[in-house]
Amino acid sequence: MSDDMKNVNPNDRPPLRVQNVPGNVSRRHAERITEDAVKSSSASSSGPEGEEQYSLNDDRRVKVLSPGAMVAKRFFRNRIAVVGLAILAFMFLFSFVGGLITPYSEDQQFYRLEAQNKEYAGVVKNEEFRFATADGQTFPAALQAQVVLAIQKGNAKFSYRDVMYRVAEEGPDFYSASLMDGTTLGIAYKDIVTSSVEGQKVPFAVQYEALKAYTNGESRFSVDGTAYSIDEDGSLFRGSEEIAFISRYVVNAVQPDIFLSRAFQEELVSELEVGATEFTFTDTNGETHDYTITYRPAVKNWYVMQETETRVYDTYAAPGRAHWLGTDRNGMDMLTRLMYGGRVSLIIGFIVEIIATILGIILGGIAGYFGKWVDNLIMRIVDIFYCIPSMPIIIILGAAMDALRVDPQIRMIYLMLILGFLGWPSMARLIRGQILSLREQEFMTATEACGISVSRRIFRHLVPNVIPQIIVSVTMGIGGTILTEATLSFLGLGVKFPFASWGNIINDVNNTYVLTTYWFIWIPAGTLLLLTVLAFNLVGDGLRDAFDPKMKR
Repeated sequence: MSDDMKNVNPNDRPPLRVQNVPGNVSRRHAERITEDAVKSSSASSSGPEGEEQYSLNDDRRVKVLSPGAMVAKRFFRNRIAVVGLAILAFMFLFSFVGGLITPYSEDQQFYRLEAQNKEYAGVVKNEEFRFATADGQTFPAALQAQVVLAIQKGNAKFSYRDVMYRVAEEGPDFYSASLMDGTTLGIAYKDIVTSSVEGQKVPFAVQYEALKAYTNGESRFSVDGTAYSIDEDGSLFRGSEEIAFISRYVVNAVQPDIFLSRAFQEELVSELEVGATEFTFTDTNGETHDYTITYRPAVKNWYVMQETETRVYDTYAAPGRAHWLGTDRNGMDMLTRLMYGGRVSLIIGFIVEIIATILGIILGGIAGYFGKWVDNLIMRIVDIFYCIPSMPIIIILGAAMDALRVDPQIRMIYLMLILGFLGWPSMARLIRGQILSLREQEFMTATEACGISVSRRIFRHLVPNVIPQIIVSVTMGIGGTILTEATLSFLGLGVKFPFASWGNIINDVNNTYVLTTYWFIWIPAGTLLLLTVLAFNLVGDGLRDAFDPKMKR
């Protein structure tokens, strides 16, 4: 081509001359006919079979999409896949953004005041011997048993470990035990001396003399020069001050910091004797309390229950303004737990698939490229992993971590490593099959002729060509991993409290009553789990069809 022709601008061509135009045809129309004739002549002379040729700067040239744009275009034409992608986008926003804007924390517990009948006191009518030890003496349980045995046999003396002891009847159902030299070791009694003053204990000497006088019908006695008196009701006075009372009933408060006054004990015992099941008592402050009495024949005890307002976990609260989806059995906000649970489930799913993919790419790429004994060895390892019963092993390891009380956060890391290590064989087999077909292509011969290293051939030239298959496999595998984690957490072998996952949230449904009554515990978590796994499968199917449209036939 000459230089003059190179410098010709197509837009600078001279106007067409129109000759021999019929009179009934306008000049503009004639020019258009002439121009089309020129183009037709040029096309017939330059293109094969009359095909029109366009220059690179022609606006009518064909626009060719890049491979990535073509895949995206085919994917977004698949409405079902787009629905799955929208669901996944919502789940990510719900889990990761929702957990940031919620006013509650993952392990925040809520409480409510609830009226409950709590055990307040226990009452027993004493029919067995009780013992008290003298000051400065030892009166062990074995020796006490020997005293009871001597009383039952009516023996005044007995020998124990080569030492002689004496048992003296001081009154009805009241005995003293002493050495042969007269040293008192302790007493055995059935009537109980109870202090009337809070925080004070009746001394042994006073208790001894009081029981001795009471069982013998005496009203007065003295100890160390101090005079004491006993009335008909068993009240023990020091001068004019009441210090204790004697009764066959033993009344003990459940809480050690509660002191039961004599008035309360006497009124309670009087109600027990007439077979009452409830009574009301007004204390010294003028406050009235209601009590319920329950008798348990198996232990021959009465249990006194008091209705009190107790601060308890706000468990299974119905959905409301404060908690849109209610609370669980630990009094935690269900909506917040679902947000954090989705975060844990998604993170575990992605990390497990990343671990399995990395191992699968390395081992599958090596097996597919080298072939022969290397391929045979790696494939036999894959066969071994396929034969491993994964679920029983995971259950055993979960039980072992329970026994070792592994920290919940460390336990999650172990769970991801175990699932990832057991899930790589399928990815390795996929990569190996694809590389076996790709390594015979011309571009691999070119890489070998150029002297490119083996590692670069595998990971820079072969593996990128199987990325579509990897993406599809990973996308569909994440859903299966999330289901596996949910199953383990539901069985109590996966994610542990206080961390939440959709699996251990559903674990709250451990009986039929919760299943049928508290629907807001398991339906939202189950729905989110179903939608997430379904969305991953829909996106995986859409990517598969987009990467290889022939598979849709």
